[in-house]
Amino acid sequence: MNWITLTTNEQVKTISESEGFSIIYKHSPRCMTSLMAYRQLKGEVLAESDNDTPLYIVDVIANRSESQQIAHTFSVEHESPQLLVVKNGQSVYDASHEDVSLRRALEHIH
Repeated sequence: MNWITLTTNEQVKTISESEGFSIIYKHSPRCMTSLMAYRQLKGEVLAESDNDTPLYIVDVIANRSESQQIAHTFSVEHESPQLLVVKNGQSVYDASHEDVSLRRALEHIH
């Protein structure tokens, strides 16, 4: 798995039109909970090096419009940190704050 930086609403649209699974992590660099979740996720991503599910990261401060578009497009309440699993334009799983876990997210894919 490799991190893909999400910086445009066009990327959000592409994810919503994709038939396969995608994972989106909404991150706030100003929030200690988000920083801890990101640190945990980085370790989990390393352990999933053979997984080819697209993994997007969006900075909710720098990319506020895209963050809001994610919430609207996938019908989830905006939170940060937040992890979404998306398939066929629908959020099939989302978790926030201390519940953010790549392992749990992947259970909805496998």
